Amino acid sequence: MKILGIIPARFASTRFPGKPLAIIAGTSMIERVYMQAKKATSLTDIAVATDDDRIFNHVKGFGGHVVMTSPLHNTGTERCLEACRQLSLHNTYDVVVNIQGDEPLIDPQQIDRLALCFNDKDTLIATLAKALTDSEDKHNPNIVKVVTGKANRALYFSRFPIPFVRDSSLPPPLCFKHLGLYAYRTAVLEELCKLVSTPLEKAESLEQLRWLENGYPITVAITDTESLAVDVPDDIHKVETYIKSLK
Repeated sequence: MKILGIIPARFASTRFPGKPLAIIAGTSMIERVYMQAKKATSLTDIAVATDDDRIFNHVKGFGGHVVMTSPLHNTGTERCLEACRQLSLHNTYDVVVNIQGDEPLIDPQQIDRLALCFNDKDTLIATLAKALTDSEDKHNPNIVKVVTGKANRALYFSRFPIPFVRDSSLPPPLCFKHLGLYAYRTAVLEELCKLVSTPLEKAESLEQLRWLENGYPITVAITDTESLAVDVPDDIHKVETYIKSLK
């Protein structure tokens, strides 16, 4: 099975313009993500997909593979598709992994865990989740929660704490934090990018709800590894502090 890893990276960001080029302990964000992703043994190839010359030239500068994509894409999923089409001129890929460009310490084993889901021929889309234990995180709308069925298929994603426990005498079920790492069969990626926005997606501002509303099953693999995402400039200090703690 040939698997392509793509890191969407755009310069424009409401909360953190130029985030891919932000320096973290001496190394840019995008280079850290790229080098971590390269350690994943499941990936056949890996590339950054950007719409900005500054990011393009920077990735070229550290020896990374990068493709230029349209600035008109609304989502990272659409950017992944365009990059996949460009790269497929030289190779044919069975699966595309959408790697978040704002997780500089991403664990390559998480990418490999996601890739394993596609050993099951019925897996069309896969993502990761981790058990949530911090009560504050459960009520943080920036932390997306997910509930699954017995077949490890997503039932729903929400910014609200789910599930709601009506009977307080019952032990609460595990609450899972959704980690924004996706993988899709290539043909399915083509189909997803043709879908129009849906009511649940608009209500929660979560693209994956568009897929569920259109009947696409999403396999959820569970991981024990936490991720440190950089959403705003202040998050860089948290990541640098963690890096120092490893020395």
